[in-house]
Order: sequence, then C-alpha cells, then structure tokens
Amino acid sequence: MAQRYVRVQNLEGKIYYGLLQLSLNVQVLDAPPWLQGQPTDLILEPEKYQILTPCAPSKVVAVGKNYADHAQEMGSTVPLEPLIFLKPPTSIIATTMEIKYPPQSQRVDYEGELALVIGDRTCDCTIEEAQTKIWGYTIANDVTARDLQQKDGQWTRAKGFDTFCPLGPWIVRELNPGARLQTFLNNEPVAVQCACIDEMVFPPDVLVSYISQVMTLLPGDIVLTGTPLGVGPLHIGDRVRVEIEGIGRLENTVTRR
Repeated sequence: MAQRYVRVQNLEGKIYYGLLQLSLNVQVLDAPPWLQGQPTDLILEPEKYQILTPCAPSKVVAVGKNYADHAQEMGSTVPLEPLIFLKPPTSIIATTMEIKYPPQSQRVDYEGELALVIGDRTCDCTIEEAQTKIWGYTIANDVTARDLQQKDGQWTRAKGFDTFCPLGPWIVRELNPGARLQTFLNNEPVAVQCACIDEMVFPPDVLVSYISQVMTLLPGDIVLTGTPLGVGPLHIGDRVRVEIEGIGRLENTVTRR
C-alpha cells in the first residue's frame, strides 16, 4: 500500500501532518511533507486524533468540463483550453463532515474529482516542469448549486458555499494514470459516476502548467481536475462517497444548513 499522508488534530487542538500507519496510528512529521517534513518519535493513536483535510491550501483552483462526456451532459462542447475557476478555502471540509445544503438552492449536485496537491511554488512553468510540481494526489467532491450556476452565468456563488469542497481523506505520492474514479450514493452498489482519470481532456501536467501562467500556485494548494459523466442531485440525508483506486474513499453526509 502506498504511504498515506494525513493532517490531524489531537485532543488538545494541535494540528500535525503525519504518516498514517496500517494500525491507524499516525507518525507525526515535523513539517508538511512537501516542505521536507521528517518523521518524529511522536505517535498518535486512533482515539487521540481527528482527521482533517490533508492540506490547508491558500486556494483551490478547479477545472470545468474536463471530461468530454460530462461536457456533453452539460449541453456544451469541450473547451479549447482549460476552463478554470476558484473555490474558496472556506468551502473545504474533511471526510465524514457534513455538506450543508444552502437554502438559496433547490438543486445541489455531487461532482467526484481527482485533486492534485502542489508541492512547490509554481509560476510560468512548462508542461515538463509541471509534473515535478505535483507533490501528490487526493480526492475531492466539487459540490455545486446547479440552479444557481445556471442562474448566475458565472460560478462563484454556485461553487463557493461553505462545505462545498469535501477533500481527502489523505494524500498519496503516486497514482496509476488509468485509476478508476467512482461516485456512489447511499451505499447503492452501482456507481453514479465511473471513469478512468486518463479520460481527462487536459491531463494534470497540462492543467498545472496552464494555471501557473495565470496565477502562482503555492505549496499545499489544490487543483481539481474536473468531473466525469454522471453528475446528479443530492438530497438532505444522502451519503455521497467518492472513490479513486490507489487513494481510498471520501465520504460525506448531506444536512440542511
């Protein structure tokens, strides 16, 4: 199993980065792993910590319509270049936390995605350089108020509500390019979304290079790579689970705000 890098909070409220062991103990690092954090002698047992989002980014840069089938289901064509937008850091929540359904919306959708974790300051980098700037991979759910997205004509409100970016549960350093992404609702056995991540129109290195021509990416920043075919509505009480082979599962429940 690949090493799993986590961010946790102990019972006293102190936040650590660490390595999740098979026993579910966390070996604490002395710094974020992308800043060369090294293992310490401090071990946190499962009952002594709460898992948080695996990083605390300065920004979340997301990509729209990056799977051809999803672009088609949205009634549009694939963009000629990556379509980027921002989600605020305040939208991020950890696995098992609640997605809050806002009263302003009548249609909130799930969007399972692969998330890239940036490991180094990245500005105006080439596609070749971009791969070295991607430190690792995690899972995201780009929750979207679909009716507000259509009403507003731009996506800030629809994508930016608090709790609209579940992220985690941990980071892995390597991922099979053909890893399968699946989204499930309410423990139903059939996935509502299922695709391989190599079906992206613009692959991760192209995305990071493109974004870096616009804005500087900082260590710990997140890039969401787009969602595949099969987006659909969430309802109060739903449990939504996004799985990516080689990473794990991200699971959240929907509640009323």
